Amino acid sequence: MLETFDASRLKSAGPSTLSDALEHGRIVYFPESPVPLPAPADLTFLREELPTRMKRKNVSFYPEAQRLVGLDSGGDLAERTHQILRAHSGRVTDFLSRTMPGFVRDWSVGTSSFRPLQERGRKLEPHASNELIHVDAGAYGATHGDRILRFFINLHPTEERRWATRGTFEALYHRYGDTAGVAPPPGSERPLSPGVAGRMYSSLLRGASHLGLRMARVIDTSPYDRVMRRFHNFMKDTPEFQASREGYEEFGFPPFSAWMVLTDTVSHACLSGQYALVDTFLIRLSSCRLPELAPYHLLQQAPAQRPRQEAA
Repeated sequence: MLETFDASRLKSAGPSTLSDALEHGRIVYFPESPVPLPAPADLTFLREELPTRMKRKNVSFYPEAQRLVGLDSGGDLAERTHQILRAHSGRVTDFLSRTMPGFVRDWSVGTSSFRPLQERGRKLEPHASNELIHVDAGAYGATHGDRILRFFINLHPTEERRWATRGTFEALYHRYGDTAGVAPPPGSERPLSPGVAGRMYSSLLRGASHLGLRMARVIDTSPYDRVMRRFHNFMKDTPEFQASREGYEEFGFPPFSAWMVLTDTVSHACLSGQYALVDTFLIRLSSCRLPELAPYHLLQQAPAQRPRQEAA
């Protein structure tokens, strides 16, 4: 599941090499971050000063609104944080635009976040815990079938960031779709496109978001997103699922390495790690070269109706 791109392989990669790996359910791993890191002084600031002034578990920069969220006050500290995350967001966006131009066509650039807390042992409620294996459902509201891409960098100077997976969405849908109540009856096809009223509702929320009501988009929903949320909740709420080692793998990402993954397709949990930069993007389903592997299309039919496709 882990596909490694060192500097040499990355240099020779074609315009769809990385995106094809992502669509096949790979975690694309860079032993050395291909995106320049913040300056050493800024790294020290993020790790040592910023956590003392946070009111949320993450601090996030929203490029569309040019807004910073998660600090308990403004002033010089907020301005410096804003500058660091804005610059980092630009570097990640530039890298992905250069390496996967077709895949990111018409994408939505989401948050650039700094995660300062140790993930291990936080004892959060299941739906809020990153330590439980899950697939992502929804990113800032409804995705309507578009893909959730996340780009990570481990900023801890000595500690790896440890992940676990139980495989791809397709494999888990075949195994658990009926049990989780997310599969349609055999022989039928589930409509996942919103109706007229649903489209009007989403359009109104998008318009309100563009006018500055940032939370308007967050409450958007769609038939697809509701089913994905149900599967996400089944995974986190089911001890038997979490305890199973069927398809289980663990990965360790060393300091200053980077990786990216379609988190709606690859099940994942962060078992341990502190200090990470995480950038989120919505990739249009229409930009995918392998749309048949996307959850949107898989969910339209019962698992037994589709031949299972293993990642190449």
